[in-house]
Amino acid sequence: MGMDFVLSQEFISTSLEKWLPRMKVHQRKNVADSIYDSLFLLRREGKNDNMLRNAYIKFMCWLYYKFERIVNLLGEEEIPKILYEGEISRYELMLISILANAGCDVVLLQYHGDKKYLELDPKSALSDELQIQSLKRTEITGQERYMGPGAENALSGSEMKAFPAEFNLKWLREQIQREMNAERLYGKKPELLNCTNAWISGKGLDDIRTPVMNRRLEGKSDGAVNETLNGTSDPKLFYNCFLLINGVEDKLTYLNELYQFGQELKAAGRPVVIVNGRIQPPSPEEIAGIRRQNYRNTDELLMNLSENIHYASEPELQRLMVKAFVDIMKKEASHPDMNLNKLTGKAVYLLCWLKRYQAQLFPAWKMPEISCFIYMEGNGSTGNRNEAEGLFLKMLSRLPTDVLILNPDRNHKVEFGEVPEKLQENFRKNLQDKMLYELNFEESLSVKEFPEENNSVQMGTAAYHAERELDTLMYQNSGLYREKQYQKAVSVSLQTMYEEIWMLWKEDLKYRPNFSTTEDKVNMPVIFAKVSGVKDGSVAHYWEKIQELITEDTVVVKNVPFLDPMKENSMKAPAVGFYRNHRLQREKIKKHPDYPYGFLREEIQEYILDKLQLLIDEKLIRGTFENGTEYTIIATVLNLPKEILRLIQKFDFTKKNPKMVYINTGEKIMSLEDSILTAFLNLVGFDIVFFIPTGYQNIEKHFNRKVMEEHQAGEYLYDLTVPDFRTVSASSPAKPKSWIERLFGGGV
Repeated sequence: MGMDFVLSQEFISTSLEKWLPRMKVHQRKNVADSIYDSLFLLRREGKNDNMLRNAYIKFMCWLYYKFERIVNLLGEEEIPKILYEGEISRYELMLISILANAGCDVVLLQYHGDKKYLELDPKSALSDELQIQSLKRTEITGQERYMGPGAENALSGSEMKAFPAEFNLKWLREQIQREMNAERLYGKKPELLNCTNAWISGKGLDDIRTPVMNRRLEGKSDGAVNETLNGTSDPKLFYNCFLLINGVEDKLTYLNELYQFGQELKAAGRPVVIVNGRIQPPSPEEIAGIRRQNYRNTDELLMNLSENIHYASEPELQRLMVKAFVDIMKKEASHPDMNLNKLTGKAVYLLCWLKRYQAQLFPAWKMPEISCFIYMEGNGSTGNRNEAEGLFLKMLSRLPTDVLILNPDRNHKVEFGEVPEKLQENFRKNLQDKMLYELNFEESLSVKEFPEENNSVQMGTAAYHAERELDTLMYQNSGLYREKQYQKAVSVSLQTMYEEIWMLWKEDLKYRPNFSTTEDKVNMPVIFAKVSGVKDGSVAHYWEKIQELITEDTVVVKNVPFLDPMKENSMKAPAVGFYRNHRLQREKIKKHPDYPYGFLREEIQEYILDKLQLLIDEKLIRGTFENGTEYTIIATVLNLPKEILRLIQKFDFTKKNPKMVYINTGEKIMSLEDSILTAFLNLVGFDIVFFIPTGYQNIEKHFNRKVMEEHQAGEYLYDLTVPDFRTVSASSPAKPKSWIERLFGGGV
């Protein structure tokens, strides 16, 4: 095409007709004229024919290989576009100008500013520079230029700023692809939108009482509301609440008000679901009902799992559920520490709970019906809350249901799992939402559950609440403690001198060093020690010192072993089924017909099971998780002697703790069952001292590590016979010296 090059409009037009046959006559004329003008400008600058021919060939190659699909659209109603990124060369600028003059919009993206461009076009004759008057030139590190019709007004009023470091056309395409993928996640989007809290008056329960047909925006602009809403009412909106109420307005009337509130909702025919303390985790059957597979990325995960959401009778509600689920999980997936396994686990929980409550919240749902989900953060729950519950409540708030979270006890912090502070923080973090409306009252009231029926409602008198307030003043951070004020405790083994055992033995726990209380737990300083040898070799004095430790709350072990491993134990056979996935199956244990602790107070049962779980988790006993020792631990702890059980039942964590004195004068090795018992009682809060006059290592065999302080008291003695301590009495005290003896150091 260039061998017979002649600088003429006719030659260029003829060449274009052969080279780009899809161009129309007027398009070809415009391009030919522009090419001629550009080449003629080069001739005026002194370029020879050879240079002009090379430029012509460049233009023709670029037109064919880069722009053939748009040249036949030049000057048409749908104007073709060119987006150019990077530093443009002179000949490229000439060709781009040719196309712009022929009827094409062009944007040059210059990531590093305008300096290079101005070397080619110092007077900006070929293009228009974007200028925002409110910004100085020195503030612009990235630059945009526009060519084509009306380019001078292309982005008037836009805010100018530097290009982001990661910005380029590839990044733009990826953004577009992500948006397309996001559309695929939702399927057909719902036509309905949630108008959450924007319409409320801020009166808490009264807002939820408001009949659905009376809920309207009425020109309000406050509150959290979908950004697309502008009008005061819209048939495409459903109006719901998402409320958190901390504390109570009036202790005397609070429970009665809640009871009446619940009755009113039911009388109005609104579906109501009430959850006390926690949402029970999905059962294995519920989890098995969620279809899932292995995923390579978040989009795959959400697309597949959202197929588990079904509401056949009303497709629009199903679309709302899918959108709420995908929105919540996409945001959760954006957390930096989130991975696919954790995300799958949370998503499965949300889907299980949605399936569980769907029929109760949305029976035969029709627009504009609004149900109500009430979540009572009572302190009566003994279970641990899952951090996914916050996500589930947020998901429900995007559906046609009012979500009400009640936290009447402002002094009560709900615990979560083995790391309560972290999970508490996660739950609150997951609950944070721009749409959540929070009401706070100063008064605090301990409530176990939402009052639903007359026979379960307990309401305190003014005197009762006054007494509770007095409790708060007297027994919080005051050093005073009421009877059995705490239901949970952690034992801390003290490192002491030998003599300190007798000094601390009969002291209340609250007077011992390192005693403390945190929230609803007591940190109990306890004695766990081994005394080897006999002080000064005095056997009589040895038994007298032991006798001093024996109180009415002391278990004395004189015959080894204390627990006979051959004795019948009804908990041995079922123990294997009581432990699964490293967790005690508490409900299964309690429902077993041979469960021996059902008569104890509920909190005592939970305390025993807590310490049993801890004993297994800590692997204090050798063989745990290696040869089935964990099942022996379970069977032993679930078959405690009656005398020990009674001591645990009466134990007040701030007062004197129960004791055990374990004496082994011979060569018998402490049995596995006795090792389990003493390790368990140490966790419960017992003071335990082993007296080993022989100095033998006959109690350490079944412990994985050193669990007690050892005191070398004196001479090792053998074959001692343990006396009847009822007949052992302290030596007669020496007759006090007279003042003359004390003064002169002797008798007269």
